[in-house]
Amino acid sequence: MMDFVLEAWVAALIEQTKLAWILGAGRAWQPGERLKLLFAGYNGTRNTGSDVRVEEMLRQVRRVLGAQNLALAVMTQNFERTRGYFGDAEQVHLPDIFPPFLYQEVRRHHGVIACEGSMFKSKFANALTTMMIGSLGIAAAENKLSIGYGAEAGDMDPMLARLCARYCGQSLVLTRNEASQTILSTLGVPSELGTDTAWTFEPHGPEIGRRALTQAGWDGRAPVLVVCPIHPFWWPVRASVGKFVANATTGAYRASHYRSVYFHNAGPAVDAAFERYISNIARAVEAFRQRHSTFVILVAMERLDARACQALAPRLGQAAIFTSDEHDMYELVSVLRACDLMVSSRYHGIVTAMPGLVPSAGVTMDERIRNLMHERGHEDLLMTVDDPDLEARLLAAMEKLRSEGDAVRDAVGQTVVSNLKRMARMGVFLEQNVRERYPEFPMAGGVRSWEEYLPPLSPALVKLVEKHDSRAHVASAR
Repeated sequence: MMDFVLEAWVAALIEQTKLAWILGAGRAWQPGERLKLLFAGYNGTRNTGSDVRVEEMLRQVRRVLGAQNLALAVMTQNFERTRGYFGDAEQVHLPDIFPPFLYQEVRRHHGVIACEGSMFKSKFANALTTMMIGSLGIAAAENKLSIGYGAEAGDMDPMLARLCARYCGQSLVLTRNEASQTILSTLGVPSELGTDTAWTFEPHGPEIGRRALTQAGWDGRAPVLVVCPIHPFWWPVRASVGKFVANATTGAYRASHYRSVYFHNAGPAVDAAFERYISNIARAVEAFRQRHSTFVILVAMERLDARACQALAPRLGQAAIFTSDEHDMYELVSVLRACDLMVSSRYHGIVTAMPGLVPSAGVTMDERIRNLMHERGHEDLLMTVDDPDLEARLLAAMEKLRSEGDAVRDAVGQTVVSNLKRMARMGVFLEQNVRERYPEFPMAGGVRSWEEYLPPLSPALVKLVEKHDSRAHVASAR
C-alpha cells in the first residue's frame, strides 16, 4: 500500500508539472546561461559503487560539454558521507520522503541525469525506482534533458512498469547491457547500449592500499585474497507505516529496520538463507587458505555490508574488515587494487578492481555480475548466492584464479578497454541529446577521438588501452 501511495503521488506531480508547462509555467534554458543539470541518485549512504559511478559521470559530462558551460548538482542523503566527493558540483539534500523535493528541485534545473545503476527494477526497493522515474518524468514533462545513465532494467511490479512506460517515453536511457534494452523496448522507452561509468575511476595510489593492508597485519609477501560479501536475502526494502509505528513505540522490527518508514525483508527463511551463504563462503575460503598461504581481508563496499563481513570474519580467524564507513572511495578502491585475488558479491567490487587487473570470481544475487562474467568469458568463475554447490564451486574458482591468473588478467584487461569504448559512446549520445534539445548550446567543434569523450585517463588505463587497442593513441591525464 505504501509503495502504491508513493507511486501515485509521484505520478500526480508529473501530471501537474506537465499541465503547468503547457499553461506557460516554468523556464527553459536560454543561450548564454550555464546548463543546470541535476544528477539524481542514491548517494550519501557510503555505497562505494554509487559514489564512484556519479564521480565519473560528472567528470565525463564536464569533459564532453565543457565545465565552463555547466552548473552541476548532485543529490545526497547525508552531506558528511559525501564530503570531498563530486568536485565543484553543488550537493542538495535528498529526504526520505522525496516527492515534494523532486517537484521543487528538478524544475530548478534544465535537465536530469539519473544515476542509479539498478534504475528500473523491484529487486531492491520500489521507492528507489519510483524516484528515478519521477526525476526523469518531471524533467521530460517540461521538455528538458532527461537521461538515464549507465542503467539496468529488470523485473518491475506491474504498476511500476506502467509508470516507467508512461513517464519515461520521452527520456533516453543508456543501459549497461542489451538485456536492459530489451525490457525497456517492451515499455516503449528509448535506449542505447552503454556501460557502467566506474571504469575510469582513479583511486589513491597503490602505496595507500598497501599501507592499509600492512596496518591490518599483512606481511607484505603473502598473496592477498579480498572477499566482498553482502546480505543478499533481505531485499527488497519496502515502506510500512505499521512497522514504523511499532518500531518507534515498542522497538519491534529493530533488526530489519532500514531507515525512516523502510524495512528490509526478514524472517526465519531469510536468516537461514543468509547463514548458508556465509557458511559456504567461509568453508571455501578457509579450505583455500589451508592449501595456499594467503592473507584474507573482508571489504564492505556499502555500509550495510558490514553485517555480512562481521558474520564472516570470526569463521576466517578474525579476518581484517575494511568498510566504506571508515574508508572513502579513493582509499577503499586502492585497497582492492592492492589485492591479488577477489571473491565478490558486489558488482562494483569487481568493476573497480578490474582496471588494476585483479583476478576475480563473482557470487551473484542478480544479473549484474552474471552479465559481466559472461562478457569476460568467465562463466566458470560465476556462482549464485543460493547455489547448493557454492562451497565446492567457489573453491574451484579460487584455484583457477591462482593457477590461471595471467589468462584471467588478460581477459579482464580486454574487457576494461571494451567498456571504456562503450563509455565513450555514451558521451557521444549525451552530446547528441543536448544538441537536439538545446541547439544553441556551445559544443566543441571539429572531429573528436573516442578518448575525448571520456574523463582524462590515468596512466594505468592509458597502458591498458595501448595494449588491447592497437589503433589507440591516448594521452595520459598527467
